[in-house]
Amino acid sequence: MQTDPTLAGEPNDSPNPPRAAPRKASARFMLTHPLHILSLGFGSGLSPVAPGTVGTLFAWMSFVVFNPHLTVAEWGALIVVGFVAGCWFTGFTAKKMGIADPSPVVWDEIVAFWLVLLLVTPATFTGQLWAFIVFRFFDMVKPPPIRYFDRHLKGGFGIMFDDLVAAFFTLLVIALWRMTV
Repeated sequence: MQTDPTLAGEPNDSPNPPRAAPRKASARFMLTHPLHILSLGFGSGLSPVAPGTVGTLFAWMSFVVFNPHLTVAEWGALIVVGFVAGCWFTGFTAKKMGIADPSPVVWDEIVAFWLVLLLVTPATFTGQLWAFIVFRFFDMVKPPPIRYFDRHLKGGFGIMFDDLVAAFFTLLVIALWRMTV
């Protein structure tokens, strides 16, 4: 009877080594590396219910707090740097968690919703609320082509890009709505 060498304690040289069990996001996990703090939206992604929605609410609150202190150019730079850096550190966190696109990683929602709010400002609270609702619809439902990008783009770029497309569709809906009123 032949035994599997990997079960006998010998090194596994196969091209597809067994994967570690996925790690659950927790405050302890988040605090193991500064990049996890960013990826998990400063803890907003740790919500046990609808972490993407809570991350988007965090984006909205932080936009309201920082908007009086940042120019449009500074917001633009923050969003561009946030997207580029986010491609790296959301991928890093996802890899550490062992999940391709973990729901607690909400930096993608934060950056994408900052973009939406920047481009709809000035807007009333009601206008921002509608932007929030429309963005969450596109991010959760992922109609084509968002679903295509979500399924086919991998790593941190994939995590970030589908939310950028959701932001684009949100802005398109808002622009079309503004044209009709």
